[in-house]
Amino acid sequence: MKLHDLDHWDRGSPQMKGTPHFKEEQCAPALNLEMRKILDLQAPIMSLQSVLEDLLVATSDGLLHLIHWEGMTNGRKAINLCTVPFSVDLQSSRVGSFLGFTDVHIRDMEYCATLDGFAVVFNDGKVGFITPVSSRFTAEQLHGVWPQDVVDGTCVAVNNKYRLMAFGCVSGSVQVYTIDNSTGAMLLSHKLELTAKQYPDIWNKTGAVKLMRWSPDNSVVIVTWEYGGLSLWSVFGAQLICTLGGDFAYRSDGTKKDPLKINSMSWGAEGYHLWVISGFGSQNTEIESDLRSVVKQPSILLFQFIKSVLTVNPCMSNQEQVLLQGEDRLYLNCGEASQTQNPRSSSAHSEHKPSREKSPFADGGLESQGLSTLLGHRHWHVVQISSTYLESNWPIRFSAIDKLGQNIAVVGKFGFAHYSLLTKKWKLFGNITQEQNMIVTGGLAWWNDFMVLACYNINDRQEELRVYLRTSNLDNAFAHVTKAQAETLLLSVFQDMVIVFRADCSICLYSIERKSDGPNTTAGIQVLQEVSMSRYIPHPFLVVSVTLTSVSTENGITLKMPQQARGAESIMLNLAGQLIMMQRDRSGPQIREKDSNPNQRKLLPFCPPVVLAQSVESVWTTCRANKQKRHLLEALWLSCGGAGMKVWLPLFPRDHRKPHSFLSQRIMLPFHINIYPLAVLFEDALVLGAVNDTLLYDSLYTRNNAREQLEVLFPFCVVERTSQIYLHHILRQLLVRNLGEQALLLAQSCATLPYFPHVLELMLHEVLEEEATSREPIPDPLLPTVAKFITEFPLFLQTVVHCARKTEYALWNYLFAAVGNPKDLFEECLMAQDLDTAASYLIILQNMEVPAVSRQHATLLFNTALEQGKWDLCRHMIRFLKAIGSGESETPPSTPTTQEPSSSGGFEFFRNRSISLSQSAENVPPSKFSLQKTLSMPSGPSGKRWSKDSDCAENMYIDMMLWRHARRLLEDVRLKDLGCFAAQLGFELISWLCKERTRAARVDNFVIALKRLHKDFLWPLPIIPASSISSPFKNGKYRTVGEQLLKSQSADPFLNLEMDAGISNIQRSQSWLTNIGPTHQEIDTASSHGPQMQDAFLSPLSNKGDECSIGSATDLTESSSMVDGDWTMVDENFSTLSLTQSELEHISMELASKGPHKSQVQLRYLLHIFMEAGCLDWCIVIGLILRESSIINQILVITQSSEVDGEMLQNIKTGLHAVDRWASTDCPGYKPFLNIIKPQLQKLSEITEEQIQPDAFQPITVGKTPEQTSPRAEESRGSSSHGSIPQGEAGSSSMVSRKEEDTAQAEEEEPFQDGTYDCSVS
Repeated sequence: MKLHDLDHWDRGSPQMKGTPHFKEEQCAPALNLEMRKILDLQAPIMSLQSVLEDLLVATSDGLLHLIHWEGMTNGRKAINLCTVPFSVDLQSSRVGSFLGFTDVHIRDMEYCATLDGFAVVFNDGKVGFITPVSSRFTAEQLHGVWPQDVVDGTCVAVNNKYRLMAFGCVSGSVQVYTIDNSTGAMLLSHKLELTAKQYPDIWNKTGAVKLMRWSPDNSVVIVTWEYGGLSLWSVFGAQLICTLGGDFAYRSDGTKKDPLKINSMSWGAEGYHLWVISGFGSQNTEIESDLRSVVKQPSILLFQFIKSVLTVNPCMSNQEQVLLQGEDRLYLNCGEASQTQNPRSSSAHSEHKPSREKSPFADGGLESQGLSTLLGHRHWHVVQISSTYLESNWPIRFSAIDKLGQNIAVVGKFGFAHYSLLTKKWKLFGNITQEQNMIVTGGLAWWNDFMVLACYNINDRQEELRVYLRTSNLDNAFAHVTKAQAETLLLSVFQDMVIVFRADCSICLYSIERKSDGPNTTAGIQVLQEVSMSRYIPHPFLVVSVTLTSVSTENGITLKMPQQARGAESIMLNLAGQLIMMQRDRSGPQIREKDSNPNQRKLLPFCPPVVLAQSVESVWTTCRANKQKRHLLEALWLSCGGAGMKVWLPLFPRDHRKPHSFLSQRIMLPFHINIYPLAVLFEDALVLGAVNDTLLYDSLYTRNNAREQLEVLFPFCVVERTSQIYLHHILRQLLVRNLGEQALLLAQSCATLPYFPHVLELMLHEVLEEEATSREPIPDPLLPTVAKFITEFPLFLQTVVHCARKTEYALWNYLFAAVGNPKDLFEECLMAQDLDTAASYLIILQNMEVPAVSRQHATLLFNTALEQGKWDLCRHMIRFLKAIGSGESETPPSTPTTQEPSSSGGFEFFRNRSISLSQSAENVPPSKFSLQKTLSMPSGPSGKRWSKDSDCAENMYIDMMLWRHARRLLEDVRLKDLGCFAAQLGFELISWLCKERTRAARVDNFVIALKRLHKDFLWPLPIIPASSISSPFKNGKYRTVGEQLLKSQSADPFLNLEMDAGISNIQRSQSWLTNIGPTHQEIDTASSHGPQMQDAFLSPLSNKGDECSIGSATDLTESSSMVDGDWTMVDENFSTLSLTQSELEHISMELASKGPHKSQVQLRYLLHIFMEAGCLDWCIVIGLILRESSIINQILVITQSSEVDGEMLQNIKTGLHAVDRWASTDCPGYKPFLNIIKPQLQKLSEITEEQIQPDAFQPITVGKTPEQTSPRAEESRGSSSHGSIPQGEAGSSSMVSRKEEDTAQAEEEEPFQDGTYDCSVS
């Protein structure tokens, strides 16, 4: 054994240090290695360990040599292992058995400073821990403990911070032991082993554990095996990375790679790098030698890591961001700063909110970022650390981010720097000597706009606590400095308090407040309280984190003022994985707080510590308050490595009742999650994390016998953001413990979360899978409890059916035994009008019941869907019913997810299509239903039903239901719904109407039908405009306009106003006044005419309303009959108006009497359908609504000239008389139009009297009308619907064709009204 001296000289001379250019001069130090002494220990050395001033050497002859670094043994004899007693624990100290065999020696050992002893692995596979009983290190003073069950140990690694000893085993697993404080025995903490669930082919393929190394910050251990492969584990056994599966183990073509074999490895500074010597031995593969002619050479590899900031700066655990730090960059999950939202700033908060410049996105609150920001996209916000700072201060040791996620501070070797995510700029010390003079020791934290850090001042040799303001220059002149007694190891900020843990095992609490000293703003720090912990803490290095929290075992404290931010109630201390809580002692006399200043007031002492949990890696808590979500915000969240997470949940009495004395006020609930937690979103019931993802590049390289490139062997790794819901685990744990009331309170507080339905579904699914697939019978099944719990929520029916459809069929019986019969659930869905969910239940019924039952339920659903106009669902149901009939039930229909727009959406498919029968079907857009197809031969998905096997009973059954629905719609006068129904389901309306002409398609009550159509199609009832009788038209002053208007068909209503003197003026003016408002609005919103016309129409109408409507209304109510004298005041008003004014009034009146353009198109379409089917009474009703005498004339012409059913004529005649009577009493606006068509009515009554019953009836199409009839000139004068055609030439043929063209044009171009029905104003 050789001992060497290592000297080094720094080439950069010491006096250069102060000058600003010393960086250029600074280079790597020169090293000089010099031999000091050679010792011959006469046996191969198995292991070397440094113990303070001594060197411990284990040799293969079973001896332990203790050698001073100077090379002297100081007369101490080597210790023979056979003389060291071993026992199960230290209590049976001297009666331990000795290692009974002669050739025993230590294979591997490691010194643990915090346990003061050695973890050892013997050559026979036994493991143990050797500790000196007293300070003397001699054979008589050594004692060993060992676990009984480990006999295949291979290597050992020790974690000093957590006092853990990890022993690698031949089986490939790692057993991690700790020492019991009271007995000194070795206790198994946990195991690191790959499960068959994650790696199905892993069994016996790893070989023995070869090497293990804990990272410098003691937060992870890396393990490698004999046959190759790397894995990374957290302290308490959560697996982070493993290279034995996925892209690490397989090429993109699916062939297996050789695992990476590692001969030696070591962590770099701060754990950012892993240095690896890889070697490819030939020990285990004959196959490899065939494949590889070239032996792979050992090589040095460097793996880079990024780590969570919690590993080194645990004060970050009360924040919701995930911050990862690398050696030269930071990864942040709060997205772009500009996207930050702040939905929670409304909750109460006791922090003093400083007057600060408003950032473009902050709402001024310091609470929490929005959910969308924290979850956001999957990418990280990467911040490159300033190269100027890194040059002299690499590597980064600590980092911290403020509450709003806008500013980051980093600490390297010396000094610190900070960065704003808003301005994208770094701030560094202006004076470099100030930076190089401070070493940050205990981490750093943000408090509002200030950075609080604990550091060592090199010049003054003094421990200090410093506070720097973010907005001022980075200089000690602007810092507030407080001297500290001992070195600070940990620092954390809670509300307006700073808590510090020092190397003398004391905890100190400071208050921090903002101060303004003239122009400079600083923060003042004052000591509040000191607590000595030396009785409880064996070594200060063992403390992982210390935090102040508002958590306490008594919820009564927070009950009084739950809305206020809660005060500092307790200290949480993580001591080597044991979570210790010290609460304030409230047993003594209580001081009234309101009289004294909070800084001078004496704080309550703390109670002795209580252990809350074991194996704790991280702790999360918040001081925010929200009355709605008290369970989540007042809980304490723990990450426990391989054991998953735990939550210490408060239990509240319902409605603030007095809690039961026997119920505890908090409960610790364990639960497993699939990601490693890095942050907890308290209100949103989410855990955020990061996961290693890989990308393969091997397709870029060709495989040959030569050495494979490393890119092929090792994939490119990226770190992805990830998140997981945990609420269902907590609800389930509460239900297991019979705390259903608490579970309900918690669930109701979270019911507004967007993924709450998913939470219920997950809970039901997990319990179902576990219980239904269990081998042994379950004594106390949870599923009925979960089912009962879910029924408390309106989403119960969806939750059950979604869960069932995502579960295999074999488990359905077990599920529905707990939640209820699917038939009953189906009926509940129908009662709740939730048809889409009912459709999902139908699929379950189809699988679980006989076809008759599912057909019966399908019929129910089909009828309901028809009634509600859910056309998409109707189409699915038709397919489903056919499948049941034809035995195709293996392919159940997919449940529709989207809902159809309701039937009031109207006939969307009539857009861009002409009604004209001459138009061919080819140029109709295929996506729309073609009217051509609807009339003649239905095709497409729904149409095939009639063309193919139409004699099938199943089709007949479906047709019967469709007919029944159509009949119901006609009986209820729901023509709009009928049109939608026919078009959406491809129903052959015309042929059905022909059959039903004398039955369902008869109009029983014309007046009711008329009223119903007005309502359905938003068509205004006609009104009599007062202005039409005013003097400008009578005295001939504006004769030209009058003539022009009278020529147009729309002037018909004004022709015979005087014939109508029977109606009292009161009614008339009232109907006008009440109608003009709404109808104008309807036209405005529903029509699609050009904007310039709209302006022209709008203004005169409002003028008229202002100037004459009120005046004329009062005049008319006073007068009893219509005399010219009553209108004189209106005349005077009107004579002042211009020509265009009165002209536009008529146009606006005409527009007010028509409904929306869409309704007009729909009505004309229906008119066309009824014409085709020969339902003339319906045509009359539609003609009346449209108030077009041409339609009425045309129908009456058909009735005269052809063999029309006398019954129908009689019906039309009585119907029209009924309408006439109704118009006289209730709706005077119809009278002018009825007067126009009076002559035709008289003819009709003559025909009906002499009509003989015909033998048969052929339906008459519009196309045949010209040959059959030639109307007289008087009729054509009324029926001509075009002001532009001379009356003599207006034959009926031109009328019909022209009418069709107009409707086509109206639908294609969609003007405000049909072009020919408007009077154009030049």
